[in-house]
Amino acid sequence: MATLRPFPALRPPAAYAEQVSSLPYDVMNHDEAKAMAAGNISSFLHICRSDIDTSEAAIHDQSTYDKARENLNDFQQKGFLVRDTAPSYYIYRQIMWGRVQTGIVGCASVDEYLDGTIKKHELTRKEKELDRINHFDTCSAQTEPVFLAYRKHEGISAIIREWIKFHKPAYDFTTDDGVTHILWPVGDPATVAQIQQHFGEVDALYIADGHHRTASSAAVSAKRRAAHPDYTGQEEYNYLMAVVFCDEDLFIMDYNRVVKDLNGLTPEQYLGKLEEHFDITPVEAPGGYAPQRKHEYGMLLEGQWYSITAKPGSYDENHPIESLDCAILQSLVLAPILGIDDPRTSERIDFVGGIRGLGELEKRCRNGMQLAFSLYPVTMDDLFRVADAGEIMPPKSTWFEPKLRSGLFVHTIEQ
Repeated sequence: MATLRPFPALRPPAAYAEQVSSLPYDVMNHDEAKAMAAGNISSFLHICRSDIDTSEAAIHDQSTYDKARENLNDFQQKGFLVRDTAPSYYIYRQIMWGRVQTGIVGCASVDEYLDGTIKKHELTRKEKELDRINHFDTCSAQTEPVFLAYRKHEGISAIIREWIKFHKPAYDFTTDDGVTHILWPVGDPATVAQIQQHFGEVDALYIADGHHRTASSAAVSAKRRAAHPDYTGQEEYNYLMAVVFCDEDLFIMDYNRVVKDLNGLTPEQYLGKLEEHFDITPVEAPGGYAPQRKHEYGMLLEGQWYSITAKPGSYDENHPIESLDCAILQSLVLAPILGIDDPRTSERIDFVGGIRGLGELEKRCRNGMQLAFSLYPVTMDDLFRVADAGEIMPPKSTWFEPKLRSGLFVHTIEQ
């Protein structure tokens, strides 16, 4: 059974919410972060990307993590962040392109991450883990949430519906990217108890996005436990801040591929090899071709779009990993034909999130890439199936939109 407990968040007063909030730390580079925060002393990027106040060269130096802690303290002194007086949940709604997703902000259990109640589907990179370990540990705070999902529970859905119906939000603003962010604090003790009880009836939570933040929170928890051998398990460092969404609300976008060359093949030779496992049909698709179903791909070669569909029997439909479109592409095309055995490390392949549109694939093929693939999006059922099997998805399988806004809530782990 899953644990989600309330906590007294550090969060901005309504008057500062929009200007404090920022995109997540890992969706921009140093220069982009600096430009986003320019002229805004209350941007949360001064905390989650404190290298904008040190230097790009010092991005992983202790001085940068110390600056994050200094800025976090400064935000509290200036009133940009204020702690709630009682443990609460927070209903967080995002609206993008008319589509709504609504989650509950709370603290999940580190122990349940370690025992598999919180299920993962991606590998993590040690250097990215270490960065957030140092950041969280130095700040004594989880400055950005993990993005979790659960299979629909009607009791939780009913509480969300009723609370939103009868309470005004604390925040309601729309950011420059067109995404609306709305937040309702839930501090009523009876409602808090109901939410906690209902999550106890949920079999498992799933990491949708934020594997590195989850692993880093667990590592900091282990460090704090080692420093406090008399810990009870109830200390805040035993929990990690998360926004937890019902699976039916979530939207996974396509995650596409561009390839630098044809591995020494001519286009004709490449298409000849491709025909062994794919049905290939040229299509007229100004602006790009999006596949209409699983196991179909759009492919751009020499300015021509194709629909290519994997032939039955060329993959294991019943295997949670081998039936994924990104895995089929890897096993039938990228590795055997194009010689890209490890897409994590190969410099001949790049990945393009669906938020950039298919026009980005055409642009990349006009500027140095020779081949592009558009993929049908992974579904939440695919993600759950992989995680339930204890498997790991291929790299760059899922692209969730909208991204969680940072700075609307902070969980301090030493109070």
